[in-house]
Formats: sequence, C-alpha cells, structure tokens
Amino acid sequence: MSEFDIWGYGPDIGYQHGTDIVGYKVEAKDGAIGKISKHSEEVGASYLVVDTGMWIFGKHVLLPAGTINVIDMVEEKVYVDRTKEQIKNAPEFDEAKQGGDPSYLEQFGRYYNMPHM
Repeated sequence: MSEFDIWGYGPDIGYQHGTDIVGYKVEAKDGAIGKISKHSEEVGASYLVVDTGMWIFGKHVLLPAGTINVIDMVEEKVYVDRTKEQIKNAPEFDEAKQGGDPSYLEQFGRYYNMPHM
C-alpha cells in the first residue's frame, strides 16, 4: 500500500501550480457544495477552503488538496472524492486558529484520511 499525501495536489488532477482557483465551484461525489473562497499551494499543507453558502448556512469547510479528483479549468469546477455528508461532518474551519497553531491542520488530516468509499 502506497502512502497517500492528503496535503498534496495529485499529479493527474489537472492543477497547474500558480493557478488562481478562488471562485471555482466545488462538487462532492453527490452534488454541489459551494465555491472556493481560499486555497493554499504550500508544500505539505495544500488545501481548499469552501464557502458552502446556503447549503450549510454560513459555514466554511477545509478540504485537503488530496481529496481532489479533478480540476476542470474550462468549467471552473473542482471535483472531490468525498460525499456531502462527509464534508458536512468535517471539523469546522476557523481562520483565526489556522495561522497561529501548527497542529490545527492535523485534525483535518485525521478526519479526511479516514477510509472512504
């Protein structure tokens, strides 16, 4: 079994380093979940922050880059390999904690590294 990097953009997802994907729509396995409000390309800590809008009222969710299946640059959509329910149950994203606490991302790593279908 190969080690999976939850914090890295996969080589075959269609992402080009330096591309601004803020505003792209995000699709879970079972439907739309919102739009990207922020993303990081930091090596070992790459992720998306998705504004879920009315779906989960006022909530922002963090998705590690390793959850991305495909980025469609033409359609401006990002497809992730988690369900809406899995994303809805993820730890809440708190921008204030993200900057000052290096262990902050660990909770997301543990959650999203769980076995998924």
